[in-house]
Amino acid sequence: MFRSVARSAAGKHLLRRGYATESVPDRKVAVLGAAGGIGQPLALLMKLNPLVSQLALYDIANTPGVAADVSHVNTRSKVAGYVGEDQLKQALEGCDVVIIPAGVPRKPGMTRDDLFNINAGIVKGLCAAIAKYCPNALVNMTSNPVNSTVPIAAEVFKKAGTYDEKKLFGVTTLDVVRAKTFYAGKAKVNVADVNVPVVGGHAGITILPLFSQATPKANLPEEDIKALTKRTQDGGTEVVEAKAGKGSATLSMAYAGAIFADACLKGLNGVPDVVECSLSLNFPSLLLR
Repeated sequence: MFRSVARSAAGKHLLRRGYATESVPDRKVAVLGAAGGIGQPLALLMKLNPLVSQLALYDIANTPGVAADVSHVNTRSKVAGYVGEDQLKQALEGCDVVIIPAGVPRKPGMTRDDLFNINAGIVKGLCAAIAKYCPNALVNMTSNPVNSTVPIAAEVFKKAGTYDEKKLFGVTTLDVVRAKTFYAGKAKVNVADVNVPVVGGHAGITILPLFSQATPKANLPEEDIKALTKRTQDGGTEVVEAKAGKGSATLSMAYAGAIFADACLKGLNGVPDVVECSLSLNFPSLLLR
């Protein structure tokens, strides 16, 4: 498995900030698991995204309330909530991007691998529906363990004959977000100016932040680099322990998921030079219009 690069094709009308002053294409985004700890803030962040015209919120319970709440935000997108398998078809049909935060969260003492037996079944069912109802959508996987749920999704899509390695992404943006934040604090630079490539997977020692290639350069001592690397790798555990068993990294994960989804939407709309890291089962690839 490798991290892939999502990069868009040309699109001069969206150069400045990635958003057009004139109309942009209609884009439908679905959040599967929208009533959960990650799903709710992610739903709000996607409602705030001007590139989204339709926002479909799906979960096994409580979705209508989330949809009603989010729908009152005065932005472009129309919001609809869907509950249960009977409404999954409606949620998915016509989707351009599907984000999957569905599944149980981490608890103290839990590794991402401990989540596998539960979340694997959830992901399998959702991906089977995606293959049937929106086979051409970009699929952003955030359900942990991402290192395992991405291969599961790939196998489901292969069985259905819809697999495209350029359209299935394990969202590892939170590792990048953490690496940038921790590096900026240690290097005493503006975090908005920081770039830190992160390769590998999305669990423990498979997360490999390349602080030696970080910009702006800070010439940090080796011991600081090692400490930053370990903190980035253990970032999820740090949050779980800080919440004393009452939650995981839901807010920061929602933020990271929104960043990656925004990059996918910009890529679909033809915005040039949009790059985000992700976990993929192929070598680095291009996300084209």
